[in-house]
Amino acid sequence: MAENIAGIAVPDTRLVREATDLVREAADETIFHHSRRVYLWGSLKAAARGLEVDPELAYVGGLFHDLGLTPAYATKDRRFELDGAEAARAFLLDHGRTEREARDVWLAIALHTTPEIPLRLAPEVAVVTLGVETDVLGLDLAEITDRQRAEVVAAHPRPDFKNRILRAFHAGMADRPDTTFGTMNDDVLAHFDPSFDRKDFVEIIRNSPWPE
Repeated sequence: MAENIAGIAVPDTRLVREATDLVREAADETIFHHSRRVYLWGSLKAAARGLEVDPELAYVGGLFHDLGLTPAYATKDRRFELDGAEAARAFLLDHGRTEREARDVWLAIALHTTPEIPLRLAPEVAVVTLGVETDVLGLDLAEITDRQRAEVVAAHPRPDFKNRILRAFHAGMADRPDTTFGTMNDDVLAHFDPSFDRKDFVEIIRNSPWPE
């Protein structure tokens, strides 16, 4: 029987059960509950905006979006978003979803820290960003009723979430600082490490090998 939280169904399928088990094993409580909330918030907002979203794809996008912050899936030489995107793509293809479907979820995760662009792509891409922006930044909370908010948080609590998620971001990126260039992620490293040397886009242009 499908689980239902705030009117959003969590599909009772093998794909969803195995996605849940995978993330449960890889992630701590903060990342797991955050990822489930991302699916729920994103689905609520997508419904409010009239978007039709494949629930299995939305679920994998939400559950896997921060998988690259976990020791089991983190790499040392690429953005953490790409780690989760690659894991999701392989998982979906292994479970019989099409290349296009897997690609949409790859984009959803790869772009979830890139403002605006995901919202102009397929609903399965937009839904993850809608959920992330709600849970992390609190954007457009008015689209979610007080009752819905209470039900989601009751199912997936947010104890000290702001501080915990910031620490999780830092732990997942501290040993690959160069991968944060050009993203908001370098704000996190600068917050925790005052000696962090941000790359300056203007200086890169000025010091390029071009003479003019």
